Amino acid sequence: MNHKPGRIAFVSTRIAGTDGVSLEIAKWAQVLEGLGHRCYYFAGACDRPAAYCYVAEEAHFAYEPVRRLAGDLFDAERRKPESSDSVDRLRLVLKRHLRRFLEEVKPDLLIAENVLSLPMNIPLGLALTEVIAETGLPTIGHHHDFWWERQRYAVGAAQDYLRAAFPPTLPSVRHVVINSVAAQQLALRAGVGSMLIPNVMDFDAPPPPPDGYAADLRAALGLPEGACFILQPTRVVPRKRIERAIELVRRLDLPAVLVVSHSAGDEGMAYQRYLEHYARFLGVPLLFADAIIAPQRGRTADGRKIYSLADAYQAADLVTYPSAIEGFGNAFLEAVYYRKPIVVNLYEIFQTDIGRKGFQVIGFRNYITEATVARVRDILLHPERYRAMWERNYELGRHFYSHAVLERRLVALLDEMLAP
Repeated sequence: MNHKPGRIAFVSTRIAGTDGVSLEIAKWAQVLEGLGHRCYYFAGACDRPAAYCYVAEEAHFAYEPVRRLAGDLFDAERRKPESSDSVDRLRLVLKRHLRRFLEEVKPDLLIAENVLSLPMNIPLGLALTEVIAETGLPTIGHHHDFWWERQRYAVGAAQDYLRAAFPPTLPSVRHVVINSVAAQQLALRAGVGSMLIPNVMDFDAPPPPPDGYAADLRAALGLPEGACFILQPTRVVPRKRIERAIELVRRLDLPAVLVVSHSAGDEGMAYQRYLEHYARFLGVPLLFADAIIAPQRGRTADGRKIYSLADAYQAADLVTYPSAIEGFGNAFLEAVYYRKPIVVNLYEIFQTDIGRKGFQVIGFRNYITEATVARVRDILLHPERYRAMWERNYELGRHFYSHAVLERRLVALLDEMLAP
């Protein structure tokens, strides 16, 4: 390491909960602090230690004026003058917050987490771009998703904003992407190079064996005796295609319950209501368990146990991951880490970046086939036959997607950006 330990500031719309961006921020921070750096956080919501957080509600994509503005900008092809005025007002408010944060923290390096690639809060992206341009602060743009990957942003009245800040092409900004397709598209669309750093798990520290805390998790979820625990460990948003998991459970012809661990709400509640109706129509037991499954153990307000996501993985018999689109695939890595069989729709990034490394999954393309159903049923009925496959997956995860891999790439990146 050719640079001195310093102060590093993460900026995002939300640094809280179990969404992929928040989880990867935690992994990066763990590695960076292991190298001697001190990490700070700016966001619209933050669940890191309060002493290191600066929370500005205007930075959150769910802040009502920001949410309303997103509708104005992407539900029409011509922008209203009032929308431009709202962008300017919020940009200036957020710019003041950012400057105050930087004055307090005095960071050596800024890491912009998805906030300069996915326009969920356009005023924040514009404000951050201006601050970087004015200060010349060394910045890593850590891009998990780009606006051109989402149908939501295909048409709208914000093209000038997107060209200016999503992402910006500034001399002090080094771009990092999480898959090879993103690297190619970023070069094509913005004319800039990038470093590829995939999502990771701490494969060098295997999960501890169950300690008894979650021995009653199945009972707490209301799973019938002998029923298979099928885990869908994602947020409830349409691109996750959870209806495919519901169909799979219906066709297994086994007693089974589909448990969705994460919450809905980021994109409204209509999709969850659709899933509830669809599951009832097919007669599939479906549980939304975000009230008692969280990143960490704890207690609800009325005293019930909260189980960790790790507890859910260890209790599950099978993981479903039927997404249509993923920037990388945190749930895939988590299933590998907990040595669980996983059903995967062979989405583009899985095929280009992950699958060819040799991971064994129950794969399907866009729809559930009889062969998929038969293989899943066999795994659930005879899990001992397949344990060597999940062990092999774990070793591949350690080789390609461990914290050690992340550390090597971050050291090289920071040497480039911070070395005297």
